[in-house]
Amino acid sequence: MTNSNQNQISIQPVNPNIIWLVWSISLLLLCLVFHSALEQLFSIWSNVEEYSHGFFIPCISVYFIWLRKSELALVTNFKDSVLGLLILGFGIALLLLGNLAAIKVFEEYALVFALTGLFTSAFGLKGLKIAFVPLVYLLFMVPLPNFVLNSLSAKLQLISSWIGVEFIRACDILVYLEGNVIDLGGYKLQVVDACSGLRYLFPLSSLAFLCAYLFKGPFWQKLLIFLSSAPLTIFMNSFRIGVIGVLVNYWGKSMAEGFLHDFEGWAVFLLCMSLLFVEMWILSRLSGKPLAFNQLVQIPDDWSTFVRTETAAKALNSSIYTVFLVLIIGGGLSEKLNTRVDIIPQRKDFLSFPSQIASWHGQNEYLGQAYLDELKLTDYVMMNYVKTETNDKINFYSAYYQSQRKGAGVHSPRTCISGSGWRITLFEELNLPNFKIDGEPLKVDRAIIESGESKQLVYFWFQQRGRILTDEIKMKWYIFLDSMMENRTDGSLIRLITEINKSEDISVADQRIQTFMKDLLPLLDDYIPGKTATPAFYVPSDN
Repeated sequence: MTNSNQNQISIQPVNPNIIWLVWSISLLLLCLVFHSALEQLFSIWSNVEEYSHGFFIPCISVYFIWLRKSELALVTNFKDSVLGLLILGFGIALLLLGNLAAIKVFEEYALVFALTGLFTSAFGLKGLKIAFVPLVYLLFMVPLPNFVLNSLSAKLQLISSWIGVEFIRACDILVYLEGNVIDLGGYKLQVVDACSGLRYLFPLSSLAFLCAYLFKGPFWQKLLIFLSSAPLTIFMNSFRIGVIGVLVNYWGKSMAEGFLHDFEGWAVFLLCMSLLFVEMWILSRLSGKPLAFNQLVQIPDDWSTFVRTETAAKALNSSIYTVFLVLIIGGGLSEKLNTRVDIIPQRKDFLSFPSQIASWHGQNEYLGQAYLDELKLTDYVMMNYVKTETNDKINFYSAYYQSQRKGAGVHSPRTCISGSGWRITLFEELNLPNFKIDGEPLKVDRAIIESGESKQLVYFWFQQRGRILTDEIKMKWYIFLDSMMENRTDGSLIRLITEINKSEDISVADQRIQTFMKDLLPLLDDYIPGKTATPAFYVPSDN
């Protein structure tokens, strides 16, 4: 029997409508498997302003694929679908890893890979090449991990504040900057998270990506258009802050509130878009192909004039059965992992933390609701301790998280210090072998911070399930590892601060904190669970 006869036997004619129906069912099955990731994405798009544009991303992606539908043809050979099956398998594996470690962002990126794999299984490598850019564009709908987002926001706040203040000074206005606080003398403006520029950066970068995709120019110009969205956002956001500062200086604090504040935000974003198009217009002239503004972003003519030469698929690719099998098995395992329980160790509440430690007398302080909403902590203690006989003063703060999932997690003081008007003049890791926690020698992050004439010494460390950590990235890794291996993600931050007097040597402040630590550390075991903590109760892993 010849090869042509073998192919003729293996490929059975099928109604094209049935073929499309079967692949559509596979897409619905994929959405069912990833329902948790989809729900999380919809929640973020609805409630987080930085990602409110996320609803448009899949619609735009589908639209650009639809424009090239005449170039797409369903593959009929299992071999042509192998690459797609591999990508789909990787997406399912990433989903299971996200379930196992309870890291939602893994599940969301897994959704993009799975969609790409399903598309490639249906349309083969040729189809992937045609739809590659629209499929990559789906990545813009997935939010950054929270610890990356918080760190990026803090850095952008500082940069925007600094450039904004320079603009105010250029207008011959006396102004002083302390971290993110702009002091105009009669008024003080706080550059908060909402003013970091991320609300411009994410939608503008997604727009710049589309503009680069459709721009008629060499690749380096396309890359420049996309990359320029970041500095453009920072500059324009800083300009907005500067303008607000000037208006407040002359007409009062009402210029930074209400409708005018929101209107300025929209106006600046529209100006960013306009400058993006001006940049494209300049690049078109540099390339020797000047274009009018209405021609800078155009759908290529060959997309609509393409005529398919091959006939419509009349055979059902047997890879669809593998697709169904992978999705069903993956979905079943995903649901099983989602029903795991999260171990919550037994501990005392910080409400009972003693206000008397040896010869130290403490007085409670409390965080405002805005800070509690941002930190999402489970329990905390903040006390100002004073040693009566020497008048030594220590501020002690500890935040405890029984579960670091769904955006809840320890925040590094290093990020908060810079944004609260303090300048870090020294930052280092300090080993304290004479102190041990859960049998492990203590190491801390040590910082000297200054604001005006005030100077403080800060010690802090992360205490995570018997580990003492000073690096935030390493802390996230151990959360990931322990979530998989032990079903635990609890952890805490311990921070100690003391004032450094003008005539005082730094070593004296070090000795003051370390003297307090000798009395403090034995008490922490009851409030911060260690490696072998006794489970108190269990909660579902998605709580």
